[in-house]
Amino acid sequence: MSNLQMPSMGLGTFRLSGSQLTQAIHHALDLGFRHIDTAQIYDNEAEVGQAIADSSIKREDIFITTKVWIDNLHPDKFMASVEKSLEKLQTDYVDLLLIHWPSPKDKVAMKDYMTELNNCKFKGMTRAIGVSNFTPQLLEQAFACIGKESIEINQVEVHPYFQNQHLVNYCQTNGVDVVGYMPLGNKQILDDDVLKALATKYDKSVAQIALAWQMQQNIATIPASTSKEHLQENLEASELRLTPEDMAAIAKLDTGQRLIDPEFAPNW
Repeated sequence: MSNLQMPSMGLGTFRLSGSQLTQAIHHALDLGFRHIDTAQIYDNEAEVGQAIADSSIKREDIFITTKVWIDNLHPDKFMASVEKSLEKLQTDYVDLLLIHWPSPKDKVAMKDYMTELNNCKFKGMTRAIGVSNFTPQLLEQAFACIGKESIEINQVEVHPYFQNQHLVNYCQTNGVDVVGYMPLGNKQILDDDVLKALATKYDKSVAQIALAWQMQQNIATIPASTSKEHLQENLEASELRLTPEDMAAIAKLDTGQRLIDPEFAPNW
């Protein structure tokens, strides 16, 4: 990745809560994960913060990402919402703060919320800033607001069935690192014959093949796993290298159909 020094493998916490979330974080940190991804809308920042506080790993050794929800984009709410996130996470700063989604129908001007995001960095509330679910056109607007060099990450949907190649290429060409969410395609890819054949070839799981494919394209990945076995497998996927032929075979699986497309999503 860039000078951000973000681990390419992280633990996603979307849809995780309670003891399941706490156990997942403890297992992940014990195994060597040092990247935890959460968001205001996940309603689990406090649990994430407590699990990290209860671990033996120093705060500065853990890369924490959170995201500002669309209801908090207005300048009247933005900074206070981030302060609340830091309070819940029991930390003075996060390593990466993202705009979760662009403001629906430009209800809040991008200049306003990107400026607030940048101000959070100036105030030491986050070490780096970025966006999520931004198209190339929206990224161009964001660059114009606060400067291309300020935006380090775009977190977007990426998996073998939705490879988002145009956006990934655009980001990487413009110096914006990509974090891919939903890397296992909501488990839809696990029964794919091409991926199963590759899993057999390498004596790995289908999930490991998908994660290795993603990281081999310099895309960080944040699968949400809870079992210690699966978490260990995810880490081991970092060591797997697929051949150009394998990568080409996976490239043919792209359906162009995204799984995450809420009514407030931008015009893709």
